[in-house]
Amino acid sequence: MPRLLLTLMLCMSGTVLAATQSVDPAVFRALNAAQSAQQQGDYAAARRALEAATAPSGSLEQALLWRSRGYLAWAQGQNAAAIDWLEQALQSGELAADLAADEQLNLARLNLLERRYARVVELLAPRQAAAGEAELQLLVQAYQSLEQPAKALPLAERYVQANPRAADSWLQFLVAVNADLERYPAAERWQRRLLAREPEQSTRWRQLAALQQLGGGHAKALATLRAAHSKGLRFSAAELDSLALLAGAAQQPWQGAQLLTGMLEQGLLPRTAERQERLAQLWWQARERDAAAAQFRELAQRTGSARHWLSLAQLELEQRRWRAGLAALAKAEGVGAERRQVRAWREWAQQELRREEQDRHASAR
Repeated sequence: MPRLLLTLMLCMSGTVLAATQSVDPAVFRALNAAQSAQQQGDYAAARRALEAATAPSGSLEQALLWRSRGYLAWAQGQNAAAIDWLEQALQSGELAADLAADEQLNLARLNLLERRYARVVELLAPRQAAAGEAELQLLVQAYQSLEQPAKALPLAERYVQANPRAADSWLQFLVAVNADLERYPAAERWQRRLLAREPEQSTRWRQLAALQQLGGGHAKALATLRAAHSKGLRFSAAELDSLALLAGAAQQPWQGAQLLTGMLEQGLLPRTAERQERLAQLWWQARERDAAAAQFRELAQRTGSARHWLSLAQLELEQRRWRAGLAALAKAEGVGAERRQVRAWREWAQQELRREEQDRHASAR
């Protein structure tokens, strides 16, 4: 039978794909029958129609049959088989350019579902310079899954710069990846874009403050919280506490102590024994022992806790202030601190104090 010029309108996986190519009528009828059966959910009939059709090796018809079998397998949830069929159709080189581009995109989707991230990159990276939103999203996800966020980042930035109204998810991605890479100024810049979209959402303000805190800008973070507060936005105590905890976890105890001090002094957080102890610990971690000792001294006098007196004693002894440390140990012992622990600290402090006094007397002679 002579080959005829036919226009194929095939509905596969919910997407209309069109290609104008010369196709054998018998194959065309098989493709249409399979499509109709697949749309009605009769996958067995669709498969029989495709298996009954024959096509010469290396022909367009063969590629179209492989392609249709791929979409049938996809409709049945057989992703691995769908990938194999579509790969054959694509690699045949018989599909028109627009159809081949669609198959590359769908193959990338299937490979992403099957966690074949390197193959997604192979399919889409060569044409990423002209990639649209769908391709960029797939590439970004693949690079992220391959733990190559630095490669995903410029793609996402390019898309957002070209599409000022890009979905929030793109901006959130840019914030998250820049933060993961410790590019805090860039993360802050994208977070401000998110904030500009929803200036009344307190979460956006808190996230901005967190990024500023991670970037070492405790003063900026505090100013952000004050600005939000002045707009009538309120944060829960747990949300504000988390900012100080974040600084400790990020090995920035000095920044955390400064931020927590500012929140307490400006009334953003109520002063409690728990928060004062956290502040003392942050100062201690930052090796600001005088500031830590001042907090523990005030706390111990207010609570009468043996634990607080022992912490104060340790801080004083770390600074070789033996008499102050011994006085704090006596207070701790008086309110029930473990005597063995107190005795060990006391013996060491008394020994060091005697040595210093002997050295002083020797120098005086």
